[in-house]
Parts: sequence; C-alpha cells; structure tokens
Amino acid sequence: MGLTKMVLKAAVPVPKIEEYQRYLFIGPHPDDIEIGAGATAAKLASQGKDICFLVCMDGRFGDGSAPEGVRGDRLVALRHAEAMRSAAVLGVRDVRFLDLCDGGFYEQKELIRKLARIVGDYQPDVILAPDPCVISECHADHLNVGKAARQVAYFAPYEGIMAGYGAVKAPVQVLAYYMTAKPNRFVKTKGYRAQQEKAIFGCHLSQFPKGSAEGRSIRLYLKVRSLDFGIRSGKGCAEGFRVLGVTHMHCLPEAGE
Repeated sequence: MGLTKMVLKAAVPVPKIEEYQRYLFIGPHPDDIEIGAGATAAKLASQGKDICFLVCMDGRFGDGSAPEGVRGDRLVALRHAEAMRSAAVLGVRDVRFLDLCDGGFYEQKELIRKLARIVGDYQPDVILAPDPCVISECHADHLNVGKAARQVAYFAPYEGIMAGYGAVKAPVQVLAYYMTAKPNRFVKTKGYRAQQEKAIFGCHLSQFPKGSAEGRSIRLYLKVRSLDFGIRSGKGCAEGFRVLGVTHMHCLPEAGE
C-alpha cells in the first residue's frame, strides 16, 4: 500500500454502510438489485431502515426465458409485478420505476435527470448502484446506471446543480457500488441469503424459470461470492461493496480502494 493511500485510509476511513437510515438501491433492470445486494437489503429492512428500490430500465428485451408469447409491453408489466413481489420478500415496500427502454435506447442525460429527481424526492443518505468501473462489464445499461448514479451522488448536495436537473438537493453521504471487483466494505449476511434466493428464484421467474440452467449458475455464483467475501472479511458470509464517502468522491484517486 502506498504512503498516500495509507494516510488517507487512516485520516478518512471508508464509511460503514449499515450506520445510516435512508437507502436508495438503484438497479438497471428488475432482478439486478437482488442479485447484487439482495441480502444486504433484507438485513437493512429487518433493522428498520428506510429503503427504496429504483429500477431504471423496463426489461422488455430480457425475454430469453420469458413465457412464450410474453414480449414487449406484456413482458414489462410482468417484470414490474415480479420486481414488486421480490422486493416484498426482502421487506421493501417502496419500489419505483423509471421505465427507460431496455438495451441502451435512451439518452444518458435523460437517465441522469430522472435519477436526480428520485434522489431529490427520496432524500437518501446512501446510494447503492452497480460499479461502472468493472473491466469485464459489457452491458450498456449497467455501465450507464453506475455512471449516472455517481454523477448524481456527488452533485446531490448542490442546490443549484440539482435545480438544473429539475430536482432538489439531497443529503447523500455515501455511494456504495455492488457488483464490484474491488470491495472495501463488507456486510455480514448470515441469515439473509435465504431471503435473497427466494426473492430471485421465487419471484423473477421470467428470467430464472424453476430448474433452469441459468438459475442454477446464478445460485452457485451467489453462494461462492458470499463465501469468498465472508472469508476476506472474517464475517462468515458477506456481500462486498466499493464504498465512497463524500471526501472520497473528488480529486483523491487513491481513496476508496
């Protein structure tokens, strides 16, 4: 570890995700939040935290496993319903949808404006979103949502900038990336993985039909990831996040790693 990084780590510790009250989980598609951070959401909900799920894209092209004949607007409606049921399994009642067209068929500025307005309305302390800096990630929706989330998270406390998005300022203190290759904070999730699996495989059936090969692969991945992060953190089983506090978000390339 370099000297600068070592000093920053001591002087400006990475925030602990669980110490706040209001959380906005942002997902590109229905099911992404549950896969990336579902056990953490369930744990926070059980602690009485305020949680909102925001699904940005309508999922209309995620039809590889959808029932025959369920396409387009019919699939969008089905995936909305699945997302609502899945969130309820995790203890989350506030679920919102931007309904931008799946597959990158939208303007990034539109995504940022809509996201800023939700942030201004909900007033979160913590924003959670997919990490847009993962080298292997190729899905435009995941990358675009992660980039939009970091832009809004940083500008959220600035009244003038948020007004330019048609939004009001918000007291965002933390940006936490899920689906990350470089976690620096871990949340112990023992006792909550069963809820996560029920939310994914019991609700998102248009994506993971019972007994499907893709469902088995994701289930195995979640198990291995939980054990891996648990070993790294000494927590038994865990979800990992790349966390940035307000100080880490600007001009400090060594921070937050």
